[in-house]
This record gives sequence, structure tokens and C-alpha cells, in this order.
Amino acid sequence: MAATITTALDVMGGDEGAAIVIPGAEMALAKWSELRFRLYGDEAIVMPLLDRHPRLKQASIFEHCDVSIRMDDKPSQALRHGRGRSSMWRAIEAVRDGNAGFAVSAGNTGALMVMAKFCLRTAGAVDRPAIAGLWPTLKDNCVVLDLGATVGADAQLLFDFAVMGAAMFRALTGKARPKVGLLNIGVEEVKGLEQIRDAGQKLRDANLANLDYVGFVEGTDIGKGDVDVIVTEGFTGNIALKTAEGTAQQIAGYLRDGMRRTLMARIGYLLARDAFTRLRNKMDPKRVNGGVFLGLNGIVIKSHGHTDPEGFAAAIGVGRSIAADGLVHKINQELSLLHSARIAASEAEAAETGAM
Repeated sequence: MAATITTALDVMGGDEGAAIVIPGAEMALAKWSELRFRLYGDEAIVMPLLDRHPRLKQASIFEHCDVSIRMDDKPSQALRHGRGRSSMWRAIEAVRDGNAGFAVSAGNTGALMVMAKFCLRTAGAVDRPAIAGLWPTLKDNCVVLDLGATVGADAQLLFDFAVMGAAMFRALTGKARPKVGLLNIGVEEVKGLEQIRDAGQKLRDANLANLDYVGFVEGTDIGKGDVDVIVTEGFTGNIALKTAEGTAQQIAGYLRDGMRRTLMARIGYLLARDAFTRLRNKMDPKRVNGGVFLGLNGIVIKSHGHTDPEGFAAAIGVGRSIAADGLVHKINQELSLLHSARIAASEAEAAETGAM
């Protein structure tokens, strides 16, 4: 039997809160029996729902919280009135204190990031954290980061994002040497911002054993599935994510409209319903759910706020895989070794220059 893994859930987070989180946790438990849960939320709301799921209730510890973070709360407001008291903070705190292997919340992204950074702190060799998410492709899924945690990034931070993203892909898939690309406005080495070109040079020079740097990739390349990890900074990454989600909804709307236009179209839909269902599930961002806050001293998973129980269960599954792999320790170790190597190389270069 697999070792027990405990997840801390912000039951009140998301557009529908406990109504999605509790059945989502039940679905996750049915799939991964080694899971155990620490649930944080409003007792009056959570317990009646939890009573309907006796198996989940038996595998859970519930703690009442007086405060719930609203989806429209500003991060500073959320931290001020939710620190130490809110369901979001208490879930993250359980990770910090070693009572849970990871935390999951569908709540306010800005508030979750601020609380996670404040409570868990960034890892020693990490400058700023990133949100890494799974992205559906024609072949399977790739990892894209940063999806909105850090606006702007220098070459060294993009290099660190590449290391962290590759470690996450290895944890989720077992692939020993993921292919990593830098998102750019063209594949030619002379194109793009200086920091992107410098980051590419750093990755080529480093020639790391556990990732395969393939160069620049364009936005049209993300969905092809030829690259396992796409690296960018948070401003561009978040726009790319929202554009892709909007395009998926647009195409789904086109399909729905087309299927209703004529009797023959409706008959054709019935004959090809399974194919359309697979297409919808592949395009639905809720089905590939679970953004990982990388670079912190603990694992925090951000679920879509408008997800359904199946999507929330998928986010729990991402956290389970990463916690079982020991990703945080591996990332910290890799970056610390690289950081030490950079310092040694810089000191050697300075000594050589001084001797001339």
C-alpha cells in the first residue's frame, strides 16, 4: 500500500466553495486511497456536506475557520484580515508546520500567492516564485510557467524557471530529460528581448544533464506538444493562458452553434457524440487543473476558481504526484548546486583577472 499523503484544503475557496471542494475531495479519495485530508472552513457550511460523504469524513480532520477570503479581496486586504484565521491561511500553515504534504485552494489567486509567500517563504536559492500549470497539447500535456506570479524576469530568473519547470515535468511524468523552450516572438536567436536571449545563452552554456534546452518557441508551438516545458515571465504567461482559454470557449461556441443549425447537423452530432465529448474534455481548462506555486518552501496548488468536482480532484492529483516525488527538496537542491557553481565560477574569474 502506498504511503499516506495528507492534503490541506481551503474548503471555502472558489466560486462555489464547499459545494465543489467536498465532492471533489471525495472523487480524489476514490481514485487515490492513500490520501488523507485536513479541511478548513465554516463549520455551518462544511459539516452538512461532509456528512453526506462518510468515507471522506472518516479520512479527514476538520477545523473551523471564522474567516473566508473573498474572490474580489485585494491581496493586502486578504493578508491583513485573513492571516492566522482564514481557511486559506490555515491550509497553507498546515504545510508549513508539517501537518500536510501540500495545500489546495480554488480561491483568490493574488491572495493565495501573497499568503503562500508570507507563510512558507521562498526557497534559499530562489529569487521569486512562479506559477506552473499543465497545458493540453496535441500529444499530451506540457508545463508552462510563469502563469502570473512574477511580472518581468531577468535572464537568471528565467534560467531558474527552466530548472523548476523541468523538475515538475519529471515529477509528473517520469521523463528523465524534458525538452525545455523559451517563449519568444520568433525562433531565431537574434529575436526577442535581451533577457530572453541571455537566458537562452545561459541554458546552452550550462548544458544541464536533467533538461534538454531546445531553443526559442513561439506561441503557436505551445499546443503542438513538441516541447515539454515552456518558460516565460508572468505577464506574458498569464495573457497566453487567458487567450488560450478564451479561444477554447470560442471554438466550443462555434461547435454548439453549428450542431444546432440543421436537422442533419443534429443527427451528425448524435453519431459523433463521443468524439465531441473527448474534444470538449481536452479543450476544457477545468480538466487540466492545478497550477503549482514553485520556488516556495512547501507545495501549494491553485485550482481554477470556477472548476467542478472533477477538476478539483485533478488539482489534488497534481499535488499528490508532486508531494510523493519530493519536488520541493529536489528543486532546492538543484538550484543550490547551480547557485554555488555560479559563485565559484565568478570567484575564479575574478581571481584570474586580478592575477593579470
